[in-house]
Amino acid sequence: MRFFFIIATIASVTLVGCTTPQVERDPASPPIGRPRTSASAEQPRISPPVKGPLASLPKERACCRSVERAPSRSAIVRSAAKLVGATTVESNGRRIAYDCAGVTRAVFLKHGIDLYGSSVNDPEANGVRLIHQHIQQQGTFHQGPVVHPGDLVFFDNTWDFNRDGKVNDPLTHVGIVERQEPDGTVVFISRVAGAIQRYRMNLGLPHVHKTADGRILNDYLRRKDAIDPDDTDYLTGELFAQFATRVGN
Repeated sequence: MRFFFIIATIASVTLVGCTTPQVERDPASPPIGRPRTSASAEQPRISPPVKGPLASLPKERACCRSVERAPSRSAIVRSAAKLVGATTVESNGRRIAYDCAGVTRAVFLKHGIDLYGSSVNDPEANGVRLIHQHIQQQGTFHQGPVVHPGDLVFFDNTWDFNRDGKVNDPLTHVGIVERQEPDGTVVFISRVAGAIQRYRMNLGLPHVHKTADGRILNDYLRRKDAIDPDDTDYLTGELFAQFATRVGN
């Protein structure tokens, strides 16, 4: 299977942690039910594909993969890093949903793993929950503090998914860990606003955005709104839910 990653220009999108408004799946994937759709104000905006040469990744077979040939953590991270700055994602000529779950899925699809594949049929599931269900069956969850490149990182309450005005929205964002720095800060790759970027999270100091010398420990992952409840959190460390491992060393 050949996967193409196209870089194009789109209008800026208001910061909000992963809308995952619509789930796309491969025709060969098992049924996953009808996804929940967010309001149009939260829909990611995608410009038409640009003309010109396309950057392509090395060809990978999506089937018949043995345990010994499972993708490495470093391979997953390299594929994710190639997407930094991209504003559209295509897989085998088909546009992949441009949200945090779709981008995460595209990276693993390149290595023959469909993170949307599970035996659970949840009609209310967004893309993040589909990935979480996949890990429940074919991976492991953990809380750190040590995290490895290629791990997934899940977040809660990055936006008001059920639109009830309360902070009660689990599993609303996901990203791929690129590395962990000596001070414990986790650098992960995800689509949050206008493009796929690197973000930081420090679970040792979850309520600190920047240090005195200006070094970012926790990026903002939820947009501030005047109607937010008093107990609303906004930083990555505050919204962290759990890590997950899908591939080995």
